Amino acid sequence: MSERIEVSRTVDADPGEVFAVLRDPQGHVDVDASGMLMDATGEPVSAVGDTFVVHMDREALGDIPELGKYDVTVSITRYEQDREIAWTIVGVARPPIGHVYGYRLEPADGGTRVVQYYDWSDIAPEWREKDIFPIVSEASLKATLGILDRTVRRRRV
Repeated sequence: MSERIEVSRTVDADPGEVFAVLRDPQGHVDVDASGMLMDATGEPVSAVGDTFVVHMDREALGDIPELGKYDVTVSITRYEQDREIAWTIVGVARPPIGHVYGYRLEPADGGTRVVQYYDWSDIAPEWREKDIFPIVSEASLKATLGILDRTVRRRRV
Protein backbone atom coordinates (compact mmCIF):
# COMPACT_ATOMS: atom_id res chain seq x y z
CA MET A 1 0.00 0.00 0.00
CA SER A 2 1.33 3.42 -0.96
CA GLU A 3 2.05 5.92 1.78
CA ARG A 4 2.06 8.90 -0.55
CA ILE A 5 -0.57 10.65 -2.63
CA GLU A 6 0.33 12.86 -5.59
CA VAL A 7 -2.11 14.85 -7.70
CA SER A 8 -1.44 17.39 -10.42
CA ARG A 9 -3.08 20.16 -12.40
CA THR A 10 -1.90 22.77 -14.87
CA VAL A 11 -2.54 26.28 -13.58
CA ASP A 12 -2.74 29.16 -16.06
CA ALA A 13 0.01 31.19 -14.39
CA ASP A 14 3.76 31.33 -14.23
CA PRO A 15 5.57 29.46 -11.43
CA GLY A 16 6.34 32.70 -9.57
CA GLU A 17 2.64 33.58 -9.28
CA VAL A 18 1.78 30.11 -7.98
CA PHE A 19 4.72 30.03 -5.58
CA ALA A 20 3.73 33.41 -4.13
CA VAL A 21 0.48 31.84 -2.90
CA LEU A 22 2.22 28.73 -1.55
CA ARG A 23 4.87 30.58 0.49
CA ASP A 24 2.24 32.85 2.07
CA PRO A 25 0.69 31.56 5.32
CA GLN A 26 -2.66 33.10 4.35
CA GLY A 27 -2.35 31.39 0.96
CA HIS A 28 -2.45 28.02 2.75
CA VAL A 29 -5.76 28.99 4.31
CA ASP A 30 -7.08 30.38 1.03
CA VAL A 31 -6.50 27.14 -0.92
CA ASP A 32 -7.41 24.56 1.75
CA ALA A 33 -10.17 22.20 0.60
CA SER A 34 -10.32 20.19 3.83
CA GLY A 35 -12.05 22.99 5.72
CA MET A 36 -9.70 22.62 8.69
CA LEU A 37 -7.52 25.70 8.15
CA MET A 38 -9.27 28.72 9.67
CA ASP A 39 -6.51 31.35 9.68
CA ALA A 40 -2.73 31.73 9.80
CA THR A 41 -0.24 33.94 11.59
CA GLY A 42 3.22 34.71 10.26
CA GLU A 43 5.19 36.11 7.38
CA PRO A 44 5.72 34.49 3.97
CA VAL A 45 8.45 31.86 4.19
CA SER A 46 11.73 32.06 2.31
CA ALA A 47 13.91 29.17 3.51
CA VAL A 48 14.02 25.71 5.05
CA GLY A 49 13.41 26.07 8.79
CA ASP A 50 10.99 29.00 8.48
CA THR A 51 7.71 28.56 10.35
CA PHE A 52 4.25 30.01 10.71
CA VAL A 53 1.19 29.14 12.79
CA VAL A 54 -2.07 27.81 11.38
CA HIS A 55 -5.27 28.01 13.43
CA MET A 56 -7.18 24.77 12.85
CA ASP A 57 -10.67 23.43 13.47
CA ARG A 58 -10.95 19.65 13.25
CA GLU A 59 -14.75 19.77 13.21
CA ALA A 60 -14.57 20.04 9.40
CA LEU A 61 -13.34 16.44 9.17
CA GLY A 62 -15.55 15.12 11.95
CA ASP A 63 -13.03 12.40 12.79
CA ILE A 64 -11.78 13.58 16.20
CA PRO A 65 -14.57 15.74 17.71
CA GLU A 66 -12.75 16.25 21.00
CA LEU A 67 -9.81 17.93 19.23
CA GLY A 68 -11.88 20.94 18.18
CA LYS A 69 -9.91 24.14 17.62
CA TYR A 70 -6.14 24.09 17.97
CA ASP A 71 -2.97 25.60 16.51
CA VAL A 72 -0.17 23.91 14.60
CA THR A 73 3.20 25.19 13.48
CA VAL A 74 4.08 24.67 9.85
CA SER A 75 7.82 23.99 9.55
CA ILE A 76 9.32 24.28 6.07
CA THR A 77 11.42 21.22 5.13
CA ARG A 78 12.05 21.94 1.42
CA TYR A 79 12.28 25.33 -0.24
CA GLU A 80 13.37 25.98 -3.79
CA GLN A 81 12.05 29.31 -5.02
CA ASP A 82 9.37 28.90 -7.71
CA ARG A 83 10.01 25.11 -7.89
CA GLU A 84 9.22 23.26 -4.64
CA ILE A 85 7.97 23.86 -1.13
CA ALA A 86 7.23 21.23 1.53
CA TRP A 87 6.52 21.23 5.24
CA THR A 88 5.73 19.14 8.25
CA ILE A 89 3.40 19.96 11.11
CA VAL A 90 4.35 20.48 14.75
CA GLY A 91 1.24 20.63 16.88
CA VAL A 92 -0.51 19.18 19.88
CA ALA A 93 0.26 15.58 18.90
CA ARG A 94 3.20 13.92 20.62
CA PRO A 95 5.44 12.60 19.32
CA PRO A 96 5.21 14.85 16.25
CA ILE A 97 3.48 12.87 13.50
CA GLY A 98 6.08 13.35 10.78
CA HIS A 99 3.84 13.55 7.72
CA VAL A 100 4.89 15.91 4.92
CA TYR A 101 2.86 18.07 2.57
CA GLY A 102 4.33 19.77 -0.47
CA TYR A 103 4.11 21.18 -3.96
CA ARG A 104 6.41 20.87 -6.99
CA LEU A 105 6.08 23.39 -9.82
CA GLU A 106 7.12 22.69 -13.40
CA PRO A 107 6.77 25.03 -16.38
CA ALA A 108 4.23 23.58 -18.81
CA ASP A 109 2.34 24.52 -21.95
CA GLY A 110 -0.46 26.77 -20.74
CA GLY A 111 1.17 27.72 -17.44
CA THR A 112 2.58 25.71 -14.56
CA ARG A 113 2.11 22.04 -13.79
CA VAL A 114 1.52 21.89 -10.04
CA VAL A 115 2.08 18.57 -8.29
CA GLN A 116 0.74 18.42 -4.76
CA TYR A 117 1.87 15.59 -2.53
CA TYR A 118 1.08 14.20 0.90
CA ASP A 119 3.56 11.67 2.30
CA TRP A 120 3.21 9.73 5.53
CA SER A 121 5.93 7.14 4.87
CA ASP A 122 8.15 8.42 7.71
CA ILE A 123 5.53 8.90 10.42
CA ALA A 124 6.39 7.99 14.00
CA PRO A 125 5.65 4.33 14.87
CA GLU A 126 3.06 5.37 17.45
CA TRP A 127 1.06 7.03 14.68
CA ARG A 128 1.46 4.16 12.24
CA GLU A 129 -0.17 1.83 14.79
CA LYS A 130 -3.29 4.05 14.87
CA ASP A 131 -4.00 3.27 11.19
CA ILE A 132 -5.56 6.71 10.51
CA PHE A 133 -3.65 7.68 7.37
CA PRO A 134 -4.18 9.33 5.04
CA ILE A 135 -5.82 12.07 7.06
CA VAL A 136 -6.44 14.16 3.94
CA SER A 137 -7.91 12.33 0.95
CA GLU A 138 -6.82 12.36 -2.67
CA ALA A 139 -10.11 14.07 -3.53
CA SER A 140 -9.34 16.85 -1.06
CA LEU A 141 -5.88 17.35 -2.56
CA LYS A 142 -7.39 17.57 -6.05
CA ALA A 143 -9.95 20.10 -4.82
CA THR A 144 -7.15 22.14 -3.25
CA LEU A 145 -5.46 22.38 -6.65
CA GLY A 146 -8.67 23.71 -8.16
CA ILE A 147 -8.91 26.31 -5.42
CA LEU A 148 -5.22 27.16 -5.93
CA ASP A 149 -5.92 27.84 -9.61
CA ARG A 150 -8.80 30.17 -8.69
CA THR A 151 -6.79 31.88 -5.94
CA VAL A 152 -3.83 32.62 -8.22
CA ARG A 153 -6.16 34.18 -10.82
CA ARG A 154 -7.97 36.28 -8.20
CA ARG A 155 -4.72 37.63 -6.76
CA ARG A 156 -3.87 39.09 -10.18
CA VAL A 157 -6.78 41.53 -9.99
